[in-house]
Amino acid sequence: MLSDIELVSQFSHDLGEDYRVAKSYVRDVPTQALLHVRSFTHRLTDKLAASQQLVFDSPNLYDRIELLNRQRVINVRLTRALHRLRSDGNRGAHPEKYHLTAEALEQLAEKAIERLIKLVEALYPLLCGEPVPEYRFEPFDAFAGRDLCYRAVMENDPQAQYLVGMSLKTRALMQKEQEQALRDETELELEPQSEANFKQAAHWFALAASHLPEANYEHGVSLLHGYAGKADVAAGESAIIAAAEAGVVNAMALLGYFYLVGSEQISIDTQLAYRYLQAAADGEQSEAMANLGVLYYQQANYAQAFHYISSAAQAGFPHAQYHLALMLARGEGCEADTLASEQWMAEAAEQGQLDAMLHCAQQMLNNENALGNDFSLAERYLREAVKYGHSVPAMIELSIALADGILGRIDVVGSAALLKMARQRGNDREREVIAPLWESLALQIDKVLSVTQDVEEQRALQRAQELLSDPA
Repeated sequence: MLSDIELVSQFSHDLGEDYRVAKSYVRDVPTQALLHVRSFTHRLTDKLAASQQLVFDSPNLYDRIELLNRQRVINVRLTRALHRLRSDGNRGAHPEKYHLTAEALEQLAEKAIERLIKLVEALYPLLCGEPVPEYRFEPFDAFAGRDLCYRAVMENDPQAQYLVGMSLKTRALMQKEQEQALRDETELELEPQSEANFKQAAHWFALAASHLPEANYEHGVSLLHGYAGKADVAAGESAIIAAAEAGVVNAMALLGYFYLVGSEQISIDTQLAYRYLQAAADGEQSEAMANLGVLYYQQANYAQAFHYISSAAQAGFPHAQYHLALMLARGEGCEADTLASEQWMAEAAEQGQLDAMLHCAQQMLNNENALGNDFSLAERYLREAVKYGHSVPAMIELSIALADGILGRIDVVGSAALLKMARQRGNDREREVIAPLWESLALQIDKVLSVTQDVEEQRALQRAQELLSDPA
């Protein structure tokens, strides 16, 4: 009986190698596993198109999948499966932007591999002209990380050093976000674990920088942000410029952004911003597409802004999905389309875009005609907007929902704590909104305290009363 790797290799030799590498990285370098999943999906669309003598007119993976669907090369179920893998791969590029933990990232990589083999199984009869052979799915192993470390240390292999650095950087970025959220929740000074991983990542990037342009870009970013201690912005920008000139897509995207907004040694230059952002966008770098859209938006060229922002949204970039939803709602550069706007807003929220989360939660709680009224989802969105974005409007919205029982329960302690946090963080205008809510909640607590005989309820009400009486 074939193994899953042998099955994919029999399906396509080239794709079999992509699949093998992706699977080998799941345990130790899940970001690389997900990037290989995306590469696999991209090359699979080429194979599907070639089977029907179809020629793509766009490098964008979203456009390719949709063209295959429109031409009836694949059915709706397969289209959804390809889009799901595209989304999984996009998350591998910037996992920290999706608020993923290391464990969640590994689980995502595992699921992506399982989806990939199921897709191969479904496509096997179509592309090979025979039933799918029997096969067994072999367990994931943890050898790739050990092999990378061996090659990085003992063989001084630049590619292995770069990948070890990427693994450490990804872990550090996710740790940093979790540390910040925990610090805000507990108001305690905690020993950051991310710093050690940033320092190690900087070490490996520095070793590989002179050999690999991709490593030189990451070395530049580490200098820019002071991964190893003190930042060296000038040296960091120089490394990023060199990597951009060497054709590194992420470097071109960042350099284009620097020319768009200015930096320490780079002056704003719209023409150069356009040049580098366009080059990165041609390489399907989603942030570059989004920033190119911003550039055109600033020039009031809404049609071009819509084109690039929608391309970035289709490539899976959550911030672009949020801004596309706004443009569709306003009819900027396009026909106004309320339904499409709501769908993109929901997509951005599901991918962790905090403004979209707040918007969708408010719609679910306050608009009976909203696209889906899932109060548990609304609560999750609001809590994440509070945890990761420190959003005062989200604090206020969640406080009201908990006080009024909209979420299926009344939690005056949670409501009071959120209102107190909102008042501490809010601006003058937000405090004006908070003041009557504060007074109303205090009166509500006093009224219930005067009539309740339940000891536990009394304790909760007294705790909420303490929170509201605290002048801080």
